[in-house]
Amino acid sequence: MKRKIAYGILLATLCAAVHSCKIENDIPYPIVEGNIESFTVEGQCAAPDGTAAQSTIDRNNRTVTLYVDDTVDLTQLRITRFTVSSEAKIVADAQACADIEKFPTGGFEEPGEGTDTRVNFTQPVTFTLQTYQDYVWTVKVTQVIERTIDVRGQIRSVVDVANRKAIIYVSPEEDLKDIQVNTMNLGGPSGIVSPDPTTVHDFRTPQTFEVAQGWEKDVFNQWTVYVYHSDDTSSNMEMFTRTTSATLTGNIQSGKTPVVEYKETEATAWQALAEDKVSVSGTKYTAELSGLKAGTTYQYRVSIDGTPGEELSFTTAEATPLTNGGFDDWSSEPANNGTQWNPWPAGGTAFWDTGNKGATTIADSNSTPSDYTATGTGKAVQMQTKWLVMKLAAGNLFTGDFALDGTHGILTLGREFSAFPTAVRMYCKYTTSKITRALDRLDYMKGQPDTCHVYVALSTEKVVLRTRQEDEFNRNAPSIVAYGEFQSGTDVSGTERNGYKLVEFPLEYYRTNVTPKYLIIVCSSSKYGNLFTGGEGSTLYLDEMELIYE
Repeated sequence: MKRKIAYGILLATLCAAVHSCKIENDIPYPIVEGNIESFTVEGQCAAPDGTAAQSTIDRNNRTVTLYVDDTVDLTQLRITRFTVSSEAKIVADAQACADIEKFPTGGFEEPGEGTDTRVNFTQPVTFTLQTYQDYVWTVKVTQVIERTIDVRGQIRSVVDVANRKAIIYVSPEEDLKDIQVNTMNLGGPSGIVSPDPTTVHDFRTPQTFEVAQGWEKDVFNQWTVYVYHSDDTSSNMEMFTRTTSATLTGNIQSGKTPVVEYKETEATAWQALAEDKVSVSGTKYTAELSGLKAGTTYQYRVSIDGTPGEELSFTTAEATPLTNGGFDDWSSEPANNGTQWNPWPAGGTAFWDTGNKGATTIADSNSTPSDYTATGTGKAVQMQTKWLVMKLAAGNLFTGDFALDGTHGILTLGREFSAFPTAVRMYCKYTTSKITRALDRLDYMKGQPDTCHVYVALSTEKVVLRTRQEDEFNRNAPSIVAYGEFQSGTDVSGTERNGYKLVEFPLEYYRTNVTPKYLIIVCSSSKYGNLFTGGEGSTLYLDEMELIYE
C-alpha cells in the first residue's frame, strides 16, 4: 500500500511537471536583447531646456526621445542613422513609413541606395527589434518652433498658434501708428513672414501677415497681429519657491533691465539681487534667489528705471526632516519561518518598508535592526543578501509599501513629500562579495563584485515595481523631479564613526519649477537584487540618514 501511495504521488508530480511545461521552453533559445544603439533624424536639435541634441535612449522602457527644429516636416521625417544590436532585425510600422517595402530591415550608419527612411512622426512610432524574441521600441519626436517677437517698448506678447494670432502689449509712451518691430518670427527662425514686419509701423488697427513654416516655404497662412497699450509690468510675474531658493520670472519692456530687491518680512532694509543673478531675453527676465531660509516669508519688488514696483511676498518651503532616518524605530511579528522585522514602531505608521514579508514565507528576515551603529546608541539597519531556498533575496529598505505576488513582490515606492533637499547624508558600512546568483540574461555578472545601491528621487507620482515583470526604476521618467545615488562595488568603512563611513551625495534637479509630491528612497545590499542577482553574504549597514538643505 505504501508503495502504491508513493508511486501515485510520484506520478502526480510528474504529470503536474509535464502539464506546467510550455513547448516553447523545450528548445533553449538564447536571450539576445534587441536594443537601439543610436538614432538620428534630419533637423535634430537640442531640447527647449538646452540639453544635448543627442537622442535620449532608455533601454529600461525601450524608448527614444529626440527634438527637431523648424526646418523639417514631421509627416515625412528622414531617419539618417539607426543602429541596433548586431543580431536584431528591424520591423517598422507600416502605417507610419512612407514606403515600408524600402525601409531597411537592418541597422545602418546612413541610409543605403534604394532605401526610403521617411517616417510620419506626428505621433510616437513603434519599431520592433527581432532577435529570438521581439522587443518593441517607441520613438517620440517633438518639434521645437521658437516664435520670437521683439518690439520697441514691448512689455509682453501672446502667441496663439491654433488661431494664428499674436497680441503685443507695449508701454503707453509708444505711438501705435509708429511701432518699431525688431523681430517677428511668426513662422519660426527658418520661416518667412510677408510683408517684412520691420517695415510695418501702423498698428492702430490689426495688421495681417502671410507666414510660411521653415519646411514648407511655398505654403502661406494668414496671421493677424494686434498691438495694445499696457502699463502692467507685474501681473505676469511668477515666483517659484523651493526650500532655500526661489526663481522669479516676468515680463519687462524691451530694452529695460529689472532690479530685483527682497527682504525678510520683518526686516527694514531691502537687499538688491546681484546683476549676474538676473538674466533678460527679449521681454522676459529670470531672477535666481539663493541662500534663503526654510519656511520663511519674504517680500520682493522689481524696480525699473529707479521706480519700485508693487511689493509682493512669498514663503519658502519647510526643510522637512527624514522620518526615522536614524533607523531606531522597529517592531516585529511572528512569521512562517522566523521573525518579520518591520521598520516602524509597534502600532505606528509605516514610512519605510522592506521585503521581509516575502522573505519570511520561506526563511528569516534579511533586513533587520542592528545594535552595531555609527553613534553607539539606538539601532541601525542591516541588509544582507541571502539565498532563500528558492531564489536570491537582497536585503532592502525603501520608502513605500511591499505586497506579495505569489513568490514575487510588488513595491509601491513613495511617501508624501513636498520639500526641496539638495543632498543626502548618511553613515554607511558595506562588505561586498562575488556575485553567485543571476538571471540568465545577467549571467555574465557572475564572479564580479556585488554592488550596494542607495538612490533617492523626488517624484510627482508613486512608482510601482513588480519583480515578476523584472521592473527597474527609471530615473529619467517624466515624473522624476530630482535624483541622486550612492553605489559601491568595493567594501566601504571608515574611522570617523565606529567603522562607518560618512557618505554624502547631491540631488540633481531635472525640473526646477515643479514641486514634488513624493519622496522615494531605495537601499539595497545588491544593486540588482530586484532581478534576483547578487552575491550571497553582501551586507550593507546604514545609520543616521538625513536630508540636507543648502
